[in-house]
Amino acid sequence: MNMDRKRVIVQKYGGTSVADPEKIKCVARRAVACKKRGYDLVIVVSALGRTTDELLKLANEISANPADRELDMLISTGEQVSVALLAMALNEIGQEAISFTGAQVGIITDSSHTKARIMDISPRRISEQLKKGRIVIVAGFQGINLDQDITTLGRGGSDMTAVALAKVLKAEVCEICTDVKGVYTADPRLVKNARKLDSISYEEMLEMASLGAQVMQARSVEVASKFNVPIHVRSSFSGGSGTMICKEVSEMEDVLVRAVTVNKGEAKVTVCNVIDKPGKASRLFEVLAKAGVNVDMIIQNVSRTGSTDISFTVPVADLARTQEVVEKVSSGIGAEGIRFDKDIAKLSVVGIGMRSHSGVAAKMFGALASRKINIEMISTSEIKISCVIRKNAAGEAVRAVHRAFGLHGGKKRVKG
Repeated sequence: MNMDRKRVIVQKYGGTSVADPEKIKCVARRAVACKKRGYDLVIVVSALGRTTDELLKLANEISANPADRELDMLISTGEQVSVALLAMALNEIGQEAISFTGAQVGIITDSSHTKARIMDISPRRISEQLKKGRIVIVAGFQGINLDQDITTLGRGGSDMTAVALAKVLKAEVCEICTDVKGVYTADPRLVKNARKLDSISYEEMLEMASLGAQVMQARSVEVASKFNVPIHVRSSFSGGSGTMICKEVSEMEDVLVRAVTVNKGEAKVTVCNVIDKPGKASRLFEVLAKAGVNVDMIIQNVSRTGSTDISFTVPVADLARTQEVVEKVSSGIGAEGIRFDKDIAKLSVVGIGMRSHSGVAAKMFGALASRKINIEMISTSEIKISCVIRKNAAGEAVRAVHRAFGLHGGKKRVKG
């Protein structure tokens, strides 16, 4: 081992952490403090505040259906502002820093505009600057494809940038610095006595992220798990420890349910009276897949009359595209009607302890029944159970289930 080689930390700061000049200066001071502890530091930054949303709104005022390539060209500019301002803030307090776009540090992606995947990263330019003692600041959320077009990595893509850089730089840890103190047993905005978790497994965090928890992008957790990149989710505004996302350890299985999540960003689609013959359902979902629609929960009723209803959920953002696709294919599969419902929420419980404990579903359904909350769809895996309920019951449902599993207060373990 080369003892002269400094340890590397990658930090990612989200939009709320760099929302204004004072917060940017605060991030700069935190970075200097980290540097003084003997680390080489790479910082990944999101766009300021709600800049990306504002740019998308601007695009929609120009065009109802803007080209994805031009959207990437537009929304990638937010991060370029952030990295330049943070570099200025660091230089102002005497710390050498340099900012780069994703393309400038060799983040190569595929050509799936607005949801590109990273194919390769060349760490050479970053390493050269670290050797000069500089803090390197990289624009999150973006890269460049082989045609030299700017691409973006989808919502939460700055997390993906940070995890990927931590992997190629062999960083000691990837710190996701945000406006919450860590990962909680439920959204603290909905459940006041939600408890911060000291640690959580990659698998549990991946489920939580895909089920609506907004702490991290699901794809970034998947990559961290694949390459064993340690992630520390912590506050941008305080110095306390947050939540470590790491490999599963045996003690984690003692906890029946780790957390409760709710996702209000989904819609339910029901295709009515589809002819009950082989190939009809596959035709529907093949067309949706080709259109890039991410289908989640699926239920097909048992046929008693020669036809059946097929219900599934999709992100609300994909609903217009879904409606267009389903209306085109419905006659070909013999459907007699389509219903679209945006007033739903997906409530889920997550915990690797479910593998070795029974009774989770009964306790969850009992908690909902006690509040007279109806369940419309159910989906399960080894470590999660999800239910579709009415959106207006989401808050009450989360609190009831959170209470039923004893996740509030100081309790850490509820065994089945």
